Amino acid sequence: MSNGPPRTYREAGVDIDLEAEAISALVGNLTFRREGRFRMVSPVGHFAGFVEFGKHVLALTVDGVGTKMKVAERLQNWTTVGIDCMAMNVNDLYVMNIEPVAFVDYIAADSLSVERMAQIGAGLNEGARQANVSIVGGETATLKGLVSGLDLAGTCLGIQLRDKVISGDEILPGDAIIGVPSSGIHSNGLSLARSIVESLDAWEERLSSGRTIALELLAPTRIYREALLVAAETEVHGMCHITGGGLLNFRRLSQYGFDITDPLPSHEIFTWLREMGGIGMVEMYRTFNMGMGYAYIVPECSVNSVLSRVEGSRVVGRVSADPGVRLEGTTIL
Repeated sequence: MSNGPPRTYREAGVDIDLEAEAISALVGNLTFRREGRFRMVSPVGHFAGFVEFGKHVLALTVDGVGTKMKVAERLQNWTTVGIDCMAMNVNDLYVMNIEPVAFVDYIAADSLSVERMAQIGAGLNEGARQANVSIVGGETATLKGLVSGLDLAGTCLGIQLRDKVISGDEILPGDAIIGVPSSGIHSNGLSLARSIVESLDAWEERLSSGRTIALELLAPTRIYREALLVAAETEVHGMCHITGGGLLNFRRLSQYGFDITDPLPSHEIFTWLREMGGIGMVEMYRTFNMGMGYAYIVPECSVNSVLSRVEGSRVVGRVSADPGVRLEGTTIL
């Protein structure tokens, strides 16, 4: 660990390269596949996995809020983290043109608070409203001695006609990459962001917007529900949810390369973190969404249609025959 604020995600305690290696070790042992009806019909490693269901597929995704819960705890405000939990799940379904329909939450805590649970429930309900999803159940576990604080996660079920699923297989060199703005830091990279803020004791420092750093970090994740409408009316070859790992998420879609030549403007919070933490630009784009929370990969004939339907969107780059992810010519990976 270097002196002063951490300069990398790894120094803050999250090694995304080790995480990828560890996940590969886990997935390498998940070899059993159900026989008979309702078989698995997707590879492990995309944003969601699905099983056959007649002419449809049922899709499942799982995700949590992560260490953003520590920001909520500091502010004693859990009213929005439920939106984050819903968003991190449904956005992973939207990228495959899957419509989310049902959700279950999981809360693990060292102790329970009625007020805290009520606030989390309000956020989950608002996230469900935004995504048009029913919360059909959940589980709460008091795990004193195993859990410190509170962790919130969930699983979402989606459905789509099998021939309407968008996997990224149709992506071709020359396709346009259209970026869509994020609402802020979303729910990724918070270990690094919090470490910087804590090292500088800057929680109450204000940005030019007047919002404190703490409130900016707590801003809820955007739910990209409009993606279903875009995919229904426009030819889309692939979509990407920019989560932990930043631009590296594009690697889930295709073996082709992704050249980001005109990135979306980043939010002030990212500029603050970069400058105050002394973080390199490549590390920033390997950790945070940097102002682009979602992306469409489309043929040229679809560009104007997407731009007219998605507010704030713009072409940020192109797909290349050369593998890898590049930002303004600099290789991210």
